[in-house]
Amino acid sequence: MLKSEKIKFVNELGNEISNYKGVAIMPLNGVPDRLLQSIRNQLKPGAKIVVARKNLLLKAFEKSGKAEKLKNYVDGDVALLLTNDDPFSVYKKITGKVLKLGAKPSQIAPQDIFIDAGETTIAPGPAVTDLKAAGLDVQIQKGKVIIAKGKKLVQKGTKISTAVAKALKMLEITPFEARAGVSAFLYDNLMFTSDILSIDSEKTSNDIAAGFAAAYALTVDIEYVTKYNVNVFISKAYAEAVKLGLDAEIYDTGITDLLLAKASAQAGALNGKVNVNA
Repeated sequence: MLKSEKIKFVNELGNEISNYKGVAIMPLNGVPDRLLQSIRNQLKPGAKIVVARKNLLLKAFEKSGKAEKLKNYVDGDVALLLTNDDPFSVYKKITGKVLKLGAKPSQIAPQDIFIDAGETTIAPGPAVTDLKAAGLDVQIQKGKVIIAKGKKLVQKGTKISTAVAKALKMLEITPFEARAGVSAFLYDNLMFTSDILSIDSEKTSNDIAAGFAAAYALTVDIEYVTKYNVNVFISKAYAEAVKLGLDAEIYDTGITDLLLAKASAQAGALNGKVNVNA
């Protein structure tokens, strides 16, 4: 890129950064191009992903006036995400994209890798030798390659050999995953880091609701009045006052109807007894 082209790029990118509410920095270490392209397609048309050298990005930050808040998060190869969408929803979309990858020699297994017994789609030939070299019990039955006995081929945390990597590729087993992330997300001058963006909003809402329910039950149990439970205590006090008034036969406008009903019931019972005696 010529000097004039770099100046033009920085000026244009700086203006774009200023025009978007959100600016996110995505580390590219271990992120394949096809995964980045998939994320780009998913976020269209409301977002734009820009990949450029660190020095050009820093100059664009300076032009936009956001250098102080963003420059410390540009570490190694990064992509710049420009968007007006909510940071949490964007982060969820980015991290939700997972690309399954095959194993390469000398990689460390992320988990135990099992090979199940059964028929394969591999044609008989040199592949059988390669599978056996990886330690698999392979047979040919009716013109098909069969894994005669299942096996834990690789233990978690151990190095994958060349023979095993080749066998896993033939069996179309992809034990590795590539996932993009966000190291920082500046939105309306508020900085969100990955530990904040990774908070599960649904789980947090459920935790808050459960905590509120427990606190509410406790305040009612110990009779501690708050604005959330005051109606419960008013209803309880009213019910107790009514009961006391009826038991003590205190004539009050609030329970007159109930006292009359009580008296009527008592009179009816008494009348029934008088008729029986007669």
